[in-house]
Amino acid sequence: MAHADGALSLDVSPDLEKNDLGALRDWVRAFRIDEIECVTPDLAGIARGKVMPAAKFLHETEMRLPSSMFFATINGSYAGNDRPELHTDPDLVLTPDLSTARAVPWAADRSLQIIHDVFDGSGAPSPVAPREVLRRVCALYAERGWQPLVAPEIEFYLTKPNTDPDYPLEPPVGRSGRTSLGNQAFSISAVDEFDRVVALIYDYADAQSLSIDTIIQEAGAAQMEINTYHGHPVDLADRVFFFKRLIREAALRCDTYATFMAKPHEDQPGSAMHIHLSVTDRETGANIFSAADGSASPAYDHFIGGQQAHFYAATALIAPYVNSYRRLVPGWAAPINLDWGVENRSTGLRAPRSAPEARRVENRLAGADANPYLAIAACLAAGYLGLTQRTAARPEVTDNAYTGRRELPPDLLSAIEALGASAPLREVLGDPFVDTFVAVKREEHEQFMRVISPWEREHLLLNV
Repeated sequence: MAHADGALSLDVSPDLEKNDLGALRDWVRAFRIDEIECVTPDLAGIARGKVMPAAKFLHETEMRLPSSMFFATINGSYAGNDRPELHTDPDLVLTPDLSTARAVPWAADRSLQIIHDVFDGSGAPSPVAPREVLRRVCALYAERGWQPLVAPEIEFYLTKPNTDPDYPLEPPVGRSGRTSLGNQAFSISAVDEFDRVVALIYDYADAQSLSIDTIIQEAGAAQMEINTYHGHPVDLADRVFFFKRLIREAALRCDTYATFMAKPHEDQPGSAMHIHLSVTDRETGANIFSAADGSASPAYDHFIGGQQAHFYAATALIAPYVNSYRRLVPGWAAPINLDWGVENRSTGLRAPRSAPEARRVENRLAGADANPYLAIAACLAAGYLGLTQRTAARPEVTDNAYTGRRELPPDLLSAIEALGASAPLREVLGDPFVDTFVAVKREEHEQFMRVISPWEREHLLLNV
């Protein structure tokens, strides 16, 4: 793949084992790799790290970043000034997981990006790092002889470039010369309007060995959804992490923005990250949600019951910003309930009709703005608590659950207070992570409350 300036970018990714540095060295030499992007997701899911020459990386694979990386808010300030980690800001040690090595097909030079795991000064995994939080939850399943599997679906909007945050976002102009108006769900023509972006998404995904199940047009104006195949939770979270970046890059190269905001337009539906969840027996591979006769097992009931019992407290992990709660309102096709139902998209927990070996739960509550590692960890943590506590699910809902009562926190502050007070989720996710996450989100909420919005000036300036 060549750029306009004649530089060649990399359009193929290596297939490496986690620690096979020798194979990486051979691959770097064979493909003349110039740079390595050493990245790790922060609490927001943003890639943090360093870029270094490939030759330097091969001799110094260990990288260091300050502990304050995990106390950074989305607006650039820091939370938890009372925390001792911020007084001295000691280094964290980042080591590469070479199995995550992927091409950077949009880079000017031939480059790889590699996700790194995070350790403290004593060599212990950082309990705050999102990838480690998800691993912690998966390890609890493994101790019981279970293997969770997930399949996220990622929604996003394409918009015109927006360089002034005071102005609302606008849908982009498609190849027909017309602006998308929305209400064209599943329309092939609507997808074709932005075929340049879609083609680049496929090209970049191929270069990164990321499989796409489908790309579809959603209900919003220039709103699309990418579906992934099911797999191990950490692997799928890595893929969403990569997908978000490549989608933004593909859009930018077509003079548009791609946004994963939960509610970017006030007059359009929000963007979700629906997560399909199942659990298998580690020895036999059998789906524990199905009994021998093919019917739903007690484990299926308990997994759903866990979502219903603990997801109020877990909401901050799947709706992490003030904007997230603009999506979770009545009347915009986003569930605000914890009901479950077979083939019922109005319920927060949908049971897709499937064969016994594919029986699963679709959690429809998470927003596209959520950190994929933490959103998946939240779903699995609630399910794990249900399985181990044998929590009974409520009766199935067969009618319109949109008209039911709200069962999720109404705003970010309520959500983070609920998470901080949840002893069961603290036990599964770890106190250090919960304390840090709550501190960061509380700081973000306080920063938001200092901003005076256009609504306030319009309705309060001369009327109160």
